[in-house]
Amino acid sequence: MNIMKPKIPIVDEQDNIIDYKDREAILPGDIYRVSSLWIINSHGEVLLARRAYNKSHDPGKWGPAVAGTIEKDETYESNIKKEAEEELGLIGVNFEKVQKHFTKGQKWSHFTQLFQLVIDKPVEEFKIQEQEVAEVRWFSKQALAKELEEHPDEFLASTKSKCDEFVALK
Repeated sequence: MNIMKPKIPIVDEQDNIIDYKDREAILPGDIYRVSSLWIINSHGEVLLARRAYNKSHDPGKWGPAVAGTIEKDETYESNIKKEAEEELGLIGVNFEKVQKHFTKGQKWSHFTQLFQLVIDKPVEEFKIQEQEVAEVRWFSKQALAKELEEHPDEFLASTKSKCDEFVALK
């Protein structure tokens, strides 16, 4: 049985859709869309997710609690709701839309719409999707700063800058 794979919108430098491609057909010059969710709790900790070890991009690295590539007929908002439900079992929560930024990499370039959520929930209560997420963990600012300093290669490059912002917050 041949399962239809969703197409990925390819956008221009103003984030306007110009084409659709299969995920495997995306070239280094193409720009696509990503949504990511940063979760914090009332204790000032940030929830990070370790990417599954079978992922094609950055397996086993720590990143935002939830992230996903936008597919055809999705918005940033509909994608993050879908991904949060699939990856962490989060249903019926309201995310705050924060900033959108552009990342131009040597291999991959994308717009990322950031969302955030404040929630107090033990890690055991998140229902992780093992094909996407190896584990989730709450990090205090101090523990995160230490991990970033001692093991920078364990974090996505984009996560390092966002985590540095988080650690710098008073």
